Amino acid sequence: MPPPIYEIPPRQAPLPAVSEVGNKAWNLMRMAQAGLPVPPAFVLPAAWCQNFRAGEFDTAPLQAALNAGIESLEHATGLRFGSSRRPLLVSVRSGAAVSMPGMLETVLDVGMNDADDDGLLRMTGNPRLAWDCYRRLVQGFAEVVESLPRHKFDEAMARALADAGVESESELDHVSLRQLTRRMLEVYRDEADAPFPEDPREQLLRATLAVLQSWDAPKARSYRTLKNIDDSIGTAVTIQAMVFGNAGGTSGAGVGFTRDPATGAPEIFLDFRFNAQGEDVVGGRRRAHDHFRLARVFPQIWKQLEQAAASLEAVFRDAQDFEFTLQSGVLYLLQSRDAQRTPWAALQIAVDMVENGLITPQEALDRLAGIDLATVHRTIRKDGAATALAAGTPASPGIACGAIALDSAAAARFRDRGEPALLVRTETATSDIEGMAASCGILTAAGGRTSHAAVVARQMGKVCVVACRELSIEMTARSCRIGAASLSEGDVISLDGNTGEVFAGPLETVEEKPEHALSAVARWKTPTAGEEDLALAAPQPTRRNR
Repeated sequence: MPPPIYEIPPRQAPLPAVSEVGNKAWNLMRMAQAGLPVPPAFVLPAAWCQNFRAGEFDTAPLQAALNAGIESLEHATGLRFGSSRRPLLVSVRSGAAVSMPGMLETVLDVGMNDADDDGLLRMTGNPRLAWDCYRRLVQGFAEVVESLPRHKFDEAMARALADAGVESESELDHVSLRQLTRRMLEVYRDEADAPFPEDPREQLLRATLAVLQSWDAPKARSYRTLKNIDDSIGTAVTIQAMVFGNAGGTSGAGVGFTRDPATGAPEIFLDFRFNAQGEDVVGGRRRAHDHFRLARVFPQIWKQLEQAAASLEAVFRDAQDFEFTLQSGVLYLLQSRDAQRTPWAALQIAVDMVENGLITPQEALDRLAGIDLATVHRTIRKDGAATALAAGTPASPGIACGAIALDSAAAARFRDRGEPALLVRTETATSDIEGMAASCGILTAAGGRTSHAAVVARQMGKVCVVACRELSIEMTARSCRIGAASLSEGDVISLDGNTGEVFAGPLETVEEKPEHALSAVARWKTPTAGEEDLALAAPQPTRRNR
């Protein structure tokens, strides 16, 4: 008998096990139960992936399950999958029981075709949105489902930008986007030796299979090896009604942390792009810095985000990393998970949450287990004479010094020779996981603080600086330029992950210790006599005979 599907918001109580539906879907269910704004979805449990990997798989039951799930989404939204008037578009997202940021695949805007393009235009009156969604589906489907060369589609995008005389796709009008989509459909046909699939149900089936297959992608395997994650658990698949951050000037997509994941400061930490979808923020290819403008232009939305952050911490009792979309001024939450954080932030968050009564001292000690609290923060000596070559956006704090490595293979070579290395890239992708593990720090020209690569860097405790505009790389010559300096692979540089500055050569550093937080941890480990007396005097539960 095929595995069941589960709906979000959940109808059943209690919730299914997280091992069954995956961390992403399980958290969405809890968020929906708490009244947070979550778009409707349905979930294929991890058993589908386990059966797929075991070779015990038939696409007919999978198609039947997808059809049943789509019917539930149609009922929840009032839209129709494949409709030429009120089309339902969906995202197809991975989600294992253990969070693997960016290591598995997602396909957005599934359901778009020529008829749905007209339907989305009729429904929204927004031709730019319709053509942008269609373009995104073709490009994402080609990369994730068909594994077609990305550079061919990037070339089509670069030509469209040049013809329009603009710098980013967010500036393309609907005429340019229509021409670009048609060009990408031609590239797809040429590279795949087949036309792009027009049938929305075929798109959905093939996207689902691609997400299941992504469990065994090289980058996912490498990540599980690094993190000691069981290979056999597989991934669930969440199919969710699309909301559109690319719907215009009052829309956008973002990633937020309920607290600063670098320092632990109790304030929301956001990356946001207006008129964008989520992959624009987390993918690492673009800068995401509109959060300043978001707070200024839409203070009511900022207030809603602050309230959502507080609600998420109340639900999950830990600092959260969440994804959100703003569609025409309406806020939707798409994901939440325990935030990856630096050791410095982990200490500050644990102490703050104990002091605010959110967790117990023992829970805090359990969360800090394995973290070296004696050396949690390093800074550059202030009286040094070093002058920065350039500066980017600090994404993970600390000081790192090492040889420039321009790809993962070079980082591994330096590590194997016992030399520290810094991975220097135009943009990092999650496929760089092995190079990130081999390096002591990462420097990129593009990306944002909440891109997948920055999240993984913080999780690994690696110093990270992103969006360094004065960095350019010449792979043929195995060299780079940082500011006015020309450097070769192997030259030593230093990164200040606290300020975002980049320096030539090694730097003298000093260690700082958060004395208040360390004192609190010491008290938890060795309570005073008065605290022991208070614990003994606390009310004890009454046992009743039954």
